Amino acid sequence: MPSAVDPRDDLWLAIKQISQSSSDSDYIEQLVPVMKDARHTNQLLQAFDQYSNDRESEIERICSANHQEFIGSVDSLLKVRSGTVDITDEILLLQASIQESADKLHAQKQSLKESRNVRQNINEANAALNDCLDVLRLANQVYELLKEKNYYAALRALDELQTIHLKGISRYNLAGLIDKSVPVAREQIREAVKADLSTWLYRIRESSQFLGEVSFYYTDVRRTRNQERAEADTRFAKFKLNSAIELVADETDEFDVLNNEEAGNETDFTPLFEAMHIYDTLGKREQFKTEYAEDRKLQKDLILPQTLGLLDDECGQLSSLLESIAGFAIIEKATAAKTINLRSQADIDELWDAMCARAIELITKALPQVSNDELLLRIKGRVALFMLTMEKWGYSVSTMNDLLLTLFSKYSELLKSRFSEDFTEIVTTDDYMPMTLNSIEEYDKVVTVSWYTPEKERDELTFPCVLPFSQMYPLCCIDVRNFLNQIYLFSDDYFQKSSIIDETLRASLDDLLCNEVCQSLVDRLASQYPGQIVQILTNVEHFETACHELEALLFEARSSPAATGPITLQATEKFKAAKKQASDRIFEVVNSKIDQLVETAEYEWMATKQASEPSDYMKEMTRWLSDISNSVLLALPEEVKGFVYFDALSHAKDAILALPLDDSVKRITPAAVSALAIDTRYLANFVEGLGDPLLLDNLDELTQTVQLMGADDHMEYFDVAQRNKKYGKVDPMRGQTLIAKVQEGATIASQSPTKPPERERFGTLGSRFRFG
Repeated sequence: MPSAVDPRDDLWLAIKQISQSSSDSDYIEQLVPVMKDARHTNQLLQAFDQYSNDRESEIERICSANHQEFIGSVDSLLKVRSGTVDITDEILLLQASIQESADKLHAQKQSLKESRNVRQNINEANAALNDCLDVLRLANQVYELLKEKNYYAALRALDELQTIHLKGISRYNLAGLIDKSVPVAREQIREAVKADLSTWLYRIRESSQFLGEVSFYYTDVRRTRNQERAEADTRFAKFKLNSAIELVADETDEFDVLNNEEAGNETDFTPLFEAMHIYDTLGKREQFKTEYAEDRKLQKDLILPQTLGLLDDECGQLSSLLESIAGFAIIEKATAAKTINLRSQADIDELWDAMCARAIELITKALPQVSNDELLLRIKGRVALFMLTMEKWGYSVSTMNDLLLTLFSKYSELLKSRFSEDFTEIVTTDDYMPMTLNSIEEYDKVVTVSWYTPEKERDELTFPCVLPFSQMYPLCCIDVRNFLNQIYLFSDDYFQKSSIIDETLRASLDDLLCNEVCQSLVDRLASQYPGQIVQILTNVEHFETACHELEALLFEARSSPAATGPITLQATEKFKAAKKQASDRIFEVVNSKIDQLVETAEYEWMATKQASEPSDYMKEMTRWLSDISNSVLLALPEEVKGFVYFDALSHAKDAILALPLDDSVKRITPAAVSALAIDTRYLANFVEGLGDPLLLDNLDELTQTVQLMGADDHMEYFDVAQRNKKYGKVDPMRGQTLIAKVQEGATIASQSPTKPPERERFGTLGSRFRFG
């Protein structure tokens, strides 16, 4: 089969091939491609005409040689021509059909082209719509992430939306609208983060007190461990809590205050970190720092109450305040440690100083309400625990030291007031009798608490036994020891001003001993009972000894290493002076009693009858002196008792000598001198029985004066040699006066030996009652 007609080939060749085709189908198949091309229609007809003419010429040529063949050829040609006409008609019909088909095809092609354009527009619109939908979906995803609190992812999605996806739809208005909403969305994310941070700050503020309570508990545990270490090894005793050694020793027992399952405490800083990250991403780090600082300042004001009550025995309000401050400050330290450049040390110190100042103000304002020293000690304990806790966290607690000084001042005042009342009660309720003990247990208790050195060994004692002091002395010693212990209790936990404690203790103790004990005893010396005065003297002597012991004890217990020199109590000198006052008062009371007894003397200076026995007043006086010697003065030391006797006898001597020397006595008879001599010998015998030669020498002036009055030759007195030998202790003026009175009395007695004149008798009575 010939190859298909190529429209671009020469038409002539195409017609020639068609003519040489062996079948009609080949002819049609070869003709159709040529006919499809409308451009070749006229050419095709011309080609066919030319081909036909050429064939006719060829036929005529052939026929000229062979007519028959020519005729046959003509016939064939006519047939061909006829066929050609038919074919031409068919071709024309076919051409019209093809033209119609071509028109239809062109219309369809135009329709197809338009359809393709529409489809392309649809595809482009669909793609644009999909792109916009993707952007909207991403925008919605941002808000979904915001609802899920996945802020950073929302922010990253927003950035991706703005920097990548919006560029793909930048030619659409939607891109502009979404681009304008990006800052709003960022602000919503920031506000949402800020809201979460505010919630976290609220929870942190609410849990600050519990956090402080846990930290206080841990500090107390550390303090207990440190005390146990000190008890187990004395080398640790000098290392206080929070010292380097204590911190190293506690490394193995580290306790996480912020996150501890045992305490049920867990502090999550994730919201803070997330907020910082979001603000950093937004480029608003400084704004975040400023807002966070303002929020913390507001929270600081919220945890501090307007008023504070300190009268609760458990210190509930104070504990809540200090725990809240501690928890707040610990969060600040933890925040600074876990973040970079968020909280400066200056910001933290500013909040800390403000909270401490407010706490000090509240406590100081409520302090006047406190009137119980034990409650004040508990208050100090809570403050000290707070200071120890915060010192561990690196905070300066120097401002709280002034508060401790204020508390100590108040504490010492309350303690002093309470012990002042105790001392006053002890002094006023004492029986001022030597203390009697009935058992060795009582003895051990008294000796243990008192500064007393027994004269006998413990094994040599028999019960009941009597101690020289009254019960007030050991009771006051107990109170003194308790006062010392309770003062030093204040410095047990945390008190840096040890020198102030030492000085306050010395001054307070001095004041108590001087004013409440010593002065009260001195005031009681006004008593007229010698026994009570003697007991006061004994007590004062023991208090003086106790003061010396206290000075040594205070020196050893001195808590300030910088203090030097001995400690001197004014009370020591005060008790020493009181002892002198008590001794003088004993002399005064004894002498007063002697004066009373001597005033009862009933000497009849003009008596004519000799007395046969001592006067009643002399008997009473010697008996009284003997009684107080064996009872009242028995508790006094021998030297003191000797002084009392010496002074009493000196006073008695002077009082007896004053009787005949009284101006109302004008004359003294020998009988009166005899009665005075009997009394003098009686008194001398009594003193001699005491076994103290010095006491007997004290009566020399009296005995020599009475001897001079009863002497037969008074002229010896005017002889210096004889006077110095016999009457050396007699006062010259008194001697002369008495000699004159005796001589005149002897003269009158010799003239009227029976009865003295009325005037002289009344004069004698007047001498006793001090009549003129």
